[in-house]
Amino acid sequence: MRSHDLDYRIIGDDIQLVEIELDPMETVIAEAGSMMYMDSGIAFETKMGDGSDPNQGMMRKLLSAGTRILTGESLFVTHFTNREGRKQKVAFAAPYPGKIVPLELAHLGGSIIVQKDGFLCAAKGTRINITLNRRIGAGLVGGEGFILQKLEGDGKAFMHAGGTVIERRLNNESLKIDTGCVVGYTPGIEFNIEASGSLRSMVFGGEGIFLATLKGTGTVWLQSMPIRKLIQAISPYGKNVRKESQSILGNFLER
Repeated sequence: MRSHDLDYRIIGDDIQLVEIELDPMETVIAEAGSMMYMDSGIAFETKMGDGSDPNQGMMRKLLSAGTRILTGESLFVTHFTNREGRKQKVAFAAPYPGKIVPLELAHLGGSIIVQKDGFLCAAKGTRINITLNRRIGAGLVGGEGFILQKLEGDGKAFMHAGGTVIERRLNNESLKIDTGCVVGYTPGIEFNIEASGSLRSMVFGGEGIFLATLKGTGTVWLQSMPIRKLIQAISPYGKNVRKESQSILGNFLER
């Protein structure tokens, strides 16, 4: 089915949300739990499947839901539909600080591959599938696994990323990247993992043992702060806060 044509605006800078304006009976699909607010005329329903195939049987829906579990996402997709006779708005927020990237799938060859937790929302008619990285080594040591999400359709989709997002166009070129910084890429790009250099560089260089290599012709999106780096950066402070809280509580109890 053809995707619904969505009007939208992205609000915010470092912690963004996307506000979707729906025409009567227009629908947007989104990750469960990502909705921030919606007008009273919006009705939502949680379904197994993205709704891209109206004639999809129960077994196909179960298979589709099962593939989402493999990517670590929720079993269900939420469908938000405007039931009013006038335009209504619904907004979705990214789960951690970063950017929301709008994608015109029709201008990207009809599909894009994104990291397993990169999908935020899309026009109804967009198919959400999984794709396996053909390089097993890339999945085992790449930090992002070899199960990725593939978005297919002719409408708008939105992915989120951590920190600042950079869009690069490769023309039969290759690019070496920190493994967690790959957000998405078009199917003409080959994703692989290779050693970062000599043994000394791997141990003392601070860049990790492996780097991601993107090679081919197409578009790639990179993020400056993947969620694992954010967690690593704040976890030492979290330990200090817990220690200070325990110390304060201990002093209080002693009194």
